[in-house]
Amino acid sequence: MRRTSSLGQDYFEGIFARDDDPWELASSNYERAKFERSIAAINDCRYAAGLEVGCAQGVLTQKLLPLCDRLLAIDISAIALKRARLALGPQPGLMFAQMAFPRQSPDGRFDLCVLSEVAYYWERADLMAAGRWLCEHMEEGARVLLVHYTGDTDYPATADEALGTLEHATHELFASRLAERHQQYRLDLWERT
Repeated sequence: MRRTSSLGQDYFEGIFARDDDPWELASSNYERAKFERSIAAINDCRYAAGLEVGCAQGVLTQKLLPLCDRLLAIDISAIALKRARLALGPQPGLMFAQMAFPRQSPDGRFDLCVLSEVAYYWERADLMAAGRWLCEHMEEGARVLLVHYTGDTDYPATADEALGTLEHATHELFASRLAERHQQYRLDLWERT
């Protein structure tokens, strides 16, 4: 049975407390290939200000950092952020913050936002709020990278439902630049028009 409410901090703290690498982000060939494809989709330019939502222990963060002058990596879990800070150490332009996006969200303007494996954790109201945030905080020409597992889960939304709701919430202010279906995930790249 699927959950109906957004998954909160307690859920993620529990996952990170039980396992150092709960989704095998640092060790699985599947994750490695997915990260490589994600970076390949966005590495044709440099970004002034990037935002990674749901950075976990910083595996993708490390790959995003060379593409960004400034990168804000956020996560709902204090445990995950502690691990990310330890793994990456202090680096120029890299900042971490604990936030329950989209209920808590950063100020400022961004030209890259990475939503990788996070949107299906949110209920419809939070997906709509995330879409509004994207409209208000993403520069013209900014990109949103969305990468999500397409298999069965008990999360509040499927990958397709989550992206459909985000697309509705952005009122067509973003154009699709890339839409790929892989065996276990979908990768979408949107650009602010």
